[in-house]
Amino acid sequence: MPPARRYTKTHEWLVQSESPEAWNVGISDFAQQEVTDVVFVELPKVGRQVPRGGEAAIIESVKAAFSIYSPVGGTILAVNHALDGDPGLLNRDPYGQGWIFRIQPSDLSELDQLMDEHAYEQFLSEGGGHPEHG
Repeated sequence: MPPARRYTKTHEWLVQSESPEAWNVGISDFAQQEVTDVVFVELPKVGRQVPRGGEAAIIESVKAAFSIYSPVGGTILAVNHALDGDPGLLNRDPYGQGWIFRIQPSDLSELDQLMDEHAYEQFLSEGGGHPEHG
């Protein structure tokens, strides 16, 4: 069974990668539909420390620019350079090839403050789906 994905109220997701200390971060399918056609992604610098909820990346679409916030505090371990040449991966495969960065959380207890898939779907169904960034 794949590891459980966790979500923020600003529509970022976090899931454990192949390495136990590394977690991939991206945006939800709901978010990619809201931002529409992604034309550019400003990736964070590898090695950078980011706080939980701190701006980590910026996505530009034909609509506007949107900040991407880190679901947990930690160190950026890697970025998805495939987005440099093909930012549309965020629209086509937001939960797979469209991941944005990989982080090593500094405090795993912060994961407890994120929503599981069921809670996120409920959040969306209750009208929490309007992006709080942009």
